[in-house]
Formats: sequence, C-alpha cells, structure tokens
Amino acid sequence: MSCIVQKFGGTSVADIDCIKMAAKRVVAAYNSGNQMVVVVSAMAGVTNNLIELTEQVNGIFDVREYDVILSSGEQTNAGLMALAIQDLGIQARSWLGWQLPIKTDSKYGRARITEIDISQIKKRIENNEVAVVPGFQGLSKENRITTLGRGGSDLTAVAIAGALSADRCEIYTDVDGIYTCDPRIVSKAKKLEKVTYEEILELASQGARVLQARSVELAKNYGVRVEVKSAFTDTPGTQVVSEDEILEKEVVSGISYSSDEAKITLRRVKDQPGVAARIFGPLADASVNVDMIVQNVSEDGKTTDLTFTVTAKDLNHAKEVLSEKKSKIGFDELVSDSNLSKISIVGVGMRSNTGVAKTMFNTLAKKNINIKVISTSEIKISVLIDTEYTELALRALHSAYGLDQ
Repeated sequence: MSCIVQKFGGTSVADIDCIKMAAKRVVAAYNSGNQMVVVVSAMAGVTNNLIELTEQVNGIFDVREYDVILSSGEQTNAGLMALAIQDLGIQARSWLGWQLPIKTDSKYGRARITEIDISQIKKRIENNEVAVVPGFQGLSKENRITTLGRGGSDLTAVAIAGALSADRCEIYTDVDGIYTCDPRIVSKAKKLEKVTYEEILELASQGARVLQARSVELAKNYGVRVEVKSAFTDTPGTQVVSEDEILEKEVVSGISYSSDEAKITLRRVKDQPGVAARIFGPLADASVNVDMIVQNVSEDGKTTDLTFTVTAKDLNHAKEVLSEKKSKIGFDELVSDSNLSKISIVGVGMRSNTGVAKTMFNTLAKKNINIKVISTSEIKISVLIDTEYTELALRALHSAYGLDQ
C-alpha cells in the first residue's frame, strides 16, 4: 500500500465547491488503495485579509498574536476538508499543527520546522482513515502557535511526506505544472515533464512562485518525490526528481523573474577588512534579505563602491538601518533605485556547456536592454534590469535558448 501526501493550495480550496472537488480527488486516490494524508492552505485571499485586519488593530503588532490570527485560515479549511471527505463515505480527521505536534523554532512569522511527531497520523492512516493537516503552522518551544512564512503549506506537506517516507507528495494548484517561463507573459512557454530539485530550487528562489523554495530544499534533502499538478484538470503534472533521473539535460530548463527588486549602492566605502561585515551584519539583524552583491574597487585601492539588491518592500528599512550605521561603516553616499527586475536563466546543463552567458548578454544587448548587476551560480545566471524591459527580456531569452521549440 502506497502512502501519498496531497497538498491543496489556496485557489484549490477557495470555496466550498473547490473543497468538495478536492475531497473527491482524495477519495479517488484512497479508493485506489493508498494511505492518504491531506495538507490544506487557507482559502485564496483569506491570509491577506487577516493581515489587513491585524494591521487595522495594531500597526506595530505582536508577532506571536500575528501568528495566532494568520493560522486560523488553514485551521478552518482543515475542518471543512475533513467534513467533505466524511460526506463521501470515508473516515477523516483533522489534526492542527500544535496537536501532532509540528515543532518549530521561535522565529514567529517565518519559523523553521525542527521535528514532527507523526505517531497520530500514522495510527490514523494505518486504521484506514484520512488524516487532514493544516499547512503553514507549527508549535514553538514556548508552546505558542507559529507560522512558516508565505508558501509554508508546501513546506508542511513535504516535511510530513519526508517523515512518513511517503511514496510521493502531490502539490495541487491552479496551474498544471512547472513551465519554462510564466505562460501569462511568454505564450510559447512549455510545461516541463520533469525538473531537478536543483533547478526548481533556483527557479523558486529567483521569483518563480509554483513551489516555496524552502520546501524544495527539504524535498531534496529527504528525497521526497514531488509532483506539481492542477486541481482542476486531470492532466499529468511536472515531477521534481533527482538529477540522475533526467537523461538528456537541457542547457537552460527555465527562466524566472522577480519584479519587486531594489538596488542600493554605497559609494566610496573604505576598502579594508571587516567593512562587509559592518554593512551586511546590521541588515541581517534587521531581517533584511540581501541577494546580488557587486563590489568595484577604486583605482587608488583605498575606497570601493558596493552595490547589492534587496526586495522593494525592504528598501526603506534597509536605507534606515544603513543611515544609522553610516559613521561606523564609513561611506560617503547612499544611492538607491527601486524600479528594477531580476531575470534568471536556470539549467543543470550549464555545468557542461559553454557560451550560455554569452547568449544571454548578446540577446539583451540586441534588444538595447542594459544590465545593471550580474550574479551567477553553477546552474544559474541572474541579471538586474529596468522593470519596463521585463517582458521583452523574457520573450527574447526564451527564444534565444530554444525553449519555444
């Protein structure tokens, strides 16, 4: 008997009709002889509404109460899903994160899972019941409810699948798989049959929103077989697998983008040991995530210009932190720009092929698109460009790498 974890995202359980449709999928898999665990998100839009309510009551809120409020959307859907499955004649029971428990650290709002007690789930599914778990939530060391950050239901599903050694984890959403690019922008984007953990991890961390990046990392670490599927059609989805399962590796498998990027440049920073720590240490302490970093040393070797990117929503906070530390860091001027997008090409085939960067730079140059910052890894190249050129860049690069074929 196989064990399957099915996760339904917000659009897949957006209303009662959607919940009933999802319950039918669960029961169909159950009737095929599988042990079933279901992880649900809140209804689409509910989490944003809860955030708005929280901010209306208290603009500078207590993060512990914030997590209590935000976790309620998933709790409601877990109960509704269990009832919908029961209505189809199958025994089901919901278990909240604190009841299992799913133990986390105490970083409220973005907690990390430390341990999962699967004894209750295991007992139920071995007794031919369906276990339903709300995603996105856990329990801190202080026995307080925590939330796992945006997309945290993906993380819950993968973590439970890993703990149960499940045969696969199916992620149901409003798209039928992972595409070579956003099909809303690039009409010729193709659905990928298989993609490696490394590739989807890079795509997710660079702006693709099909899977939460942390969930992919966990799936890779525990060898959880993941499939992204549509909750509204019966077409095959995209499997996330290890690299050795893909025989012919594409040079570039996909292109992602993030349009909420901002750039900060500190001019004439003293070029001496420890200066980077004085810049990025306070930003880390202020929970500002820094992405691309470029340093240009001056001709005399005494000063340098240091450029890095943050999300647009963190820009003002980052500027405040750096301005407060200006005398300690030692820079003359802070310059920022928020109308930027990051474009990333990703593919495990980059490891064994040359000329990938050349193609990217030549393609953008032919379209008169100026590159402001470049960042690379073994299987990824990212560039920062003006936001107004985002769609043009995506379409041009998609064609340049033969992804239109």
